[in-house]
Amino acid sequence: MRLFPRVAAIALLVSSTGCASADAPWVELGGKRYVVEVADDDAERARGLMFRNELPRGHGMLFIHDREEPQAYWMKNTRIALDILYFDDALTLVSQQRDVPPCSAGNACPSYPSNVPARYVLELNAGEAARLQLSDGAPLRLAPALQDAP
Repeated sequence: MRLFPRVAAIALLVSSTGCASADAPWVELGGKRYVVEVADDDAERARGLMFRNELPRGHGMLFIHDREEPQAYWMKNTRIALDILYFDDALTLVSQQRDVPPCSAGNACPSYPSNVPARYVLELNAGEAARLQLSDGAPLRLAPALQDAP
């Protein structure tokens, strides 16, 4: 009977560490898989990663827009430095904004544009793009569940 409390404690520890379930959405980029939160409506895209104190290693946020067009993101109320990666309809990396600093200046925060049309935007912890040695043209692979997203 001593085994049950130990197993329960391990299960609680695993669930509290943010380990991803097999059903968690993911993307692959540069040979690395990232568990992603998906922002595919206006409210989710507007909130993004605001007010977060950290983004766990191996995680990111994927923004899915309704159509491919020039995009611009800002860091309003964002507390962590990020790489902002822009992808077109074909899931090809078309623009990068690396090591974008947090901003607490409200509406005075600068924007970071895609410079070319994009439909998907992936935010990762700052330094990931450099670590992966990403170049424009890199392909993004989506989990099957995300391939039917709007």
